[in-house]
Amino acid sequence: MNWNVPIADLLAIMLGSARTGAFLMISPPFNSRFIPGNVKVLLSIGLTLPLAPYLRGTIPSLETADILASAALQVFVGASLGFLVAMLFAALQAAGDLLDVFGGFTLAMGYDPLSMNQSSVFGRFYNLIAVTILFATEGHQMILRGFLQSFRTMPLNLHFDLPTLSQLLLKGLGELFVAALQIAGPLVIVLFLTDVAFGLLNRVAPALNAFQLGFPAKILVLLLLSGMAITLLPPVIESIVEKAVTGVLKLTGG
Repeated sequence: MNWNVPIADLLAIMLGSARTGAFLMISPPFNSRFIPGNVKVLLSIGLTLPLAPYLRGTIPSLETADILASAALQVFVGASLGFLVAMLFAALQAAGDLLDVFGGFTLAMGYDPLSMNQSSVFGRFYNLIAVTILFATEGHQMILRGFLQSFRTMPLNLHFDLPTLSQLLLKGLGELFVAALQIAGPLVIVLFLTDVAFGLLNRVAPALNAFQLGFPAKILVLLLLSGMAITLLPPVIESIVEKAVTGVLKLTGG
């Protein structure tokens, strides 16, 4: 059996899949190690297939050098868009790491199978909660919709706007630290006041050795307050998703 596949359609799907695959490798929640690589490859092809009729008219020339240059550009574009989204979601991980530092959980470092590296307790906890809420609220569909819109606003044969990327990365880095402080700030203040209270108690009654009692007390306070703080995460994640989609559309000229 002979298969007649138009070269233009095949090339459009391959170049579009290169951009989509690079995005899925870096952007949360699709960058999880729990999603096999072959599934990501098939998903990138499946997401690009409906756009093949449109992408067919935006492919470069059939010269080998032009095809290789376009493929490298698509990988760079997809990786840049994915990194922009991942940087915004890193605020939750940073907030969890701040709580680990001030709450005394930094000694309990463990292996995180999602990122394949060592991570702290609340850093992993906030990361898992964020991914769960993201799928439960269908925020991942908004991220994919915003990314697929990049094929409309920035076809395969257009150049990438590097100045806009640098501005968005700088802005996103600032928003990362601000969001991390906003998420973890109230709990950090409470833990600091707990240290102050035990310091005053140690001054009043040195025989009690209040600082030794402070470690389990801070852990108890952090566990109790973090349960209430989780209820505030859904609007935070919704705001992060909106910023991620807006950043992707702005970078692609949408």
